[in-house]
This record gives sequence, structure tokens and C-alpha cells, in this order.
Amino acid sequence: MSLLSGKTALITGASRGLGREIALAMGRAGADVAVTDLLIENAPANKEEMADHGMLAAHFAETEHVRTLSTVDEIQKMECRSLGIKMDVTRPDEIAEAVQKVIAEFGRIDILLNNAGAMDNMALLEKQTDQMWGRDLSVNLTGTYNCIRAVWPNMKKYKWGRIINISSFAGLSGAFAQPGYGASKAGMVGLTRSLALEGANLGITVNAVLPGFIETEALMLHQPDMLERIKNRIAVKRLGKPEEIASAVVFLASEGAGYITGAAIPVTGGADLFVF
Repeated sequence: MSLLSGKTALITGASRGLGREIALAMGRAGADVAVTDLLIENAPANKEEMADHGMLAAHFAETEHVRTLSTVDEIQKMECRSLGIKMDVTRPDEIAEAVQKVIAEFGRIDILLNNAGAMDNMALLEKQTDQMWGRDLSVNLTGTYNCIRAVWPNMKKYKWGRIINISSFAGLSGAFAQPGYGASKAGMVGLTRSLALEGANLGITVNAVLPGFIETEALMLHQPDMLERIKNRIAVKRLGKPEEIASAVVFLASEGAGYITGAAIPVTGGADLFVF
């Protein structure tokens, strides 16, 4: 219960799916948690603006799956401090404002979890647009870079930090008809390893978790027959659970993971193995 006691975490893309589950897991482990997302209950989304962020953002903006502030409430019931912040990872000004707010409220930022991502750009190369390619890189790769850069001085000041980037096993295996997603997730691994070298003498570890097919709201939008095909290509023959990703992240954020840095850890149920 106290694995992360006394630590403060900032989590991006935390209104649903992996981000929300990781936020709750960190709260259960004793951390104070800043829950950030592009979508937040008390700031209704503009439908046209959300469309610029992709089909998934536009879809979930109008559902009950916007749970940024309700996640905050759940964490506070665990007797941990928490706050919810609307934040776009492609906007350095919004990130800087959010980081300042968290530091003012909690004193410091010990843990950064980069989970915000775009994955709905699906088209063969000939039908890709420059706009959507740029969006994938801007959110997944540059967004991760923006957030790390914003919290780095605070971690450096206290000589302690844990940065965990949610990449994807698709960054290593490739993603059919998703060149922007595959390239940006691979780039996150390169960024992780490069910054692990910089953080090594500063008390800052930087690692990546590479999920496989996880049972999130986004994945469950697929048709049942497609979900069966996905399960059949996984060695353990089932989808992963969000809490199985959260467990790995909580460990990487803990004191006990201090000798792990620059790692890219697949949590895939064997989906990245050669499976007949």
C-alpha cells in the first residue's frame, strides 16, 4: 500500500483506459496524483476541436468515458491528494502551466507517466495525409518529449525521478496501415534510451512499457470477430487487462526499480512472439 508513499505523479491521457487505471494504481500505492487529459468533465469539448485530434477524441468526448475528475475523486477517497487538469500534450504552454500548478499544490513531481496518445490514423501509405502523419508524431512522440522537458528541471533539482513512457509493441513489430503510429511509438523507445543516458547521473530513470492488446474502451470498439482474431494471435489467447500494465508501471515508479533505466519492456501476453 505504501510503495509510492510520499511521491507525486503526473499522468497524461488519464480520463480513461490505461491512463486512468495507472492513476488509480498509483493512488492505491500511496502516491499523490495529478490526473491530466485533453478531455475533462468541467470543460466541455468543442466537437470541431476534438475532430482535429482524431476520431477517438471526438468519439469519447461525447460519452461517459470522460472520467478525469471522477478519477481524482476516487484517488482522494484513498486518502491521497489528487487534482485534475485539462492539458494538451502538444501545447508546451499548457504543460508548463500544469507543471507549475502541480508543484505549487504538491511541492514537486517525482513521477511522470506519458500515456496520452493517438492511434486512430489507419490508412495505407497512398492514402495517408500529411496532417494525420504530423498529428501522430506531434501527440505520441513530441508530446512525450514536451512533458519530459517540462518536469526534468524539478526532478534534477531533487536528484530523483521516474519517467515511464507508454509506447507499444507495434513500435518494434510495425503496425499495418498505421505508419505514423508505428513510427512514433518506435521513436518513443529511442527517446527513452537517449534520455536514460542523460538522467543516469541525475537520479532520474527513464523507461518504456510496450503494451500489447489491452482491454481498453478504445480496443473494445473493434467488431467481435476482429477481437477474436486478435486473441488468437496472442500466445496466452486473451486480451491483457489495464491493471496488468498498471502493475508494471507502479513497480518502475518505485524505489525498487532504481537500477532499471533505458528499458523497453513488452507487456503483451506473448503477442510479440512468433505465434502460429
